[in-house]
Amino acid sequence: MKIERIEPIAVSLPMKKPIVMAGAAIARAENVLVRIAAEGGMTGWGEAAEAPTMTGETVESMVAAVNLMAPALIGREAEDIAGASAAMAGRMYGNSGAKAAIDMALHDLVARATGRPVYGLLGGRKRARIAILGVIGNGTLDGDLREAEAMKAGGFRSFKIKVGGADVKADAERTRALCELLGPELLLCSDANQGYSVANAIAYVRAVRGAGLTFFEQPVLANDVMGMAAIAAEADFRIGADESIHSLDDIRRHHEQKAAHGASLKTIKLGGMGGVMAAGRLCHELGMAINVSSKAGESSLACAAALHLAAALPSLDWGLTINSEGLSGDIVTRPIRIERGHATVPEGPGLGVEVDEALVARFRRDVPVRRVA
Repeated sequence: MKIERIEPIAVSLPMKKPIVMAGAAIARAENVLVRIAAEGGMTGWGEAAEAPTMTGETVESMVAAVNLMAPALIGREAEDIAGASAAMAGRMYGNSGAKAAIDMALHDLVARATGRPVYGLLGGRKRARIAILGVIGNGTLDGDLREAEAMKAGGFRSFKIKVGGADVKADAERTRALCELLGPELLLCSDANQGYSVANAIAYVRAVRGAGLTFFEQPVLANDVMGMAAIAAEADFRIGADESIHSLDDIRRHHEQKAAHGASLKTIKLGGMGGVMAAGRLCHELGMAINVSSKAGESSLACAAALHLAAALPSLDWGLTINSEGLSGDIVTRPIRIERGHATVPEGPGLGVEVDEALVARFRRDVPVRRVA
């Protein structure tokens, strides 16, 4: 089954409310969808969110990257996903988000063509009902407390508190109040999204010592491994790496330097579903905890991919973060739903969700196309 066409489609998806993290508020989701058509009429879909501070990519750059890599893939056997990954690497350095969208679409395409769920391509399903790490990010104590109480009453048992603002003391007070409200029996973490200096991160971990956090994610800039290690030495909870992790070498480096005890794995950082599986296997071998996450604003398409990964990985210590319920407009016929703080892995062929092309057309945005030789 040969690849015949690869099409990037830029979309802008409305959100129910802005997500506040490290001083920034995301009000709309700017994503790229990739539609791959193969001989016989089979189609697969993939998705990646722009993330200029995480992958260095915008919608415009991802569209250009997909167009640049497409000629290296057209005519190839769709089933050779590893070969496609090598061909993309040979054609273009970096651009892991664009590559991830293509990789996801290939997994969807091949699994559909063979009548299997995507997790069947990843080694099989190890869990069917996945605990969701609920994100609390209103930016105010009262708003966070109300949201946390409602989520706990609704069945959530895992929570991520967004911190990383300029007022470390306020972040710490908010964290302690939320931990007290939610209680010690739950999985509780905070996430600074690189928002702190090393000094402020150490002040934060000292201020929340004993509050009951399970882990603290990405306190400082992604390339500051020694800073992460210094923070880890001060904390009475574990440190997780997110923006720091883009390769297997990044995982090994953080483990060797005692800079992180776990990692958040995203397709856009690791170049696709195959990259996440390899990273998850390495984390498991090293005894590092694993969280799987979609990017804020990704639709049910990418969130379905995250569910398949969470189902297939050897371990899933820190749960799954999916963000599609934060959208007021999705692009699939039956969006992924969280029920009682959990989501069920889709069982249909491919990713198990059906893209609605009328919705894609509604949210599509024009992006100038620059052809690169």
